[in-house]
Amino acid sequence: MKYSKVFQAKMVQKLASPGGFTANALAVETGVSQSTLSRWLREARNVGTMSRPKTKKSKTKKKPWTFLEKMRVVIEASELADEDLGGFLRREGIHEVELEAWRKAAQDALGVTGKRAKNKKSTAESKRIKALERDLRRKDKALAEVSALLILKKKVDALWGDEDDDTNEKTGK
Repeated sequence: MKYSKVFQAKMVQKLASPGGFTANALAVETGVSQSTLSRWLREARNVGTMSRPKTKKSKTKKKPWTFLEKMRVVIEASELADEDLGGFLRREGIHEVELEAWRKAAQDALGVTGKRAKNKKSTAESKRIKALERDLRRKDKALAEVSALLILKKKVDALWGDEDDDTNEKTGK
């Protein structure tokens, strides 16, 4: 049997509405087979005809924001305390997610992100740390060399005694 598109749409609406009919219950009430109703519902979901009807609010288009307006909002929002931010965002008609996206885009465009500034600072610190570590390694090596020389000197003194190489204790010359 051939059903009109309007009839199909009404049946799909009854199936898809919250607390609506099941396909079996609607099939008993209308005389349309359960498999046909299920197929209509599946097709409607795949096609996207099940979108909610537009409300007045969704019909209003958001105004397009220029770069300068976005920057103004980002700057003003950065100067506000957290408790004042919600009211400001409502007045401007934007969400916090949009504000964060604009803030990130502005930082990327300016080439100054929080990470970059932090990295520049840490780069200077890391260079200083590397220089200090290099100096420390050099001094450790020098200290190890001096202590090895002292140990050798003590061993030589223990083996040969405190006599000089030029003198002989027995002869005194």
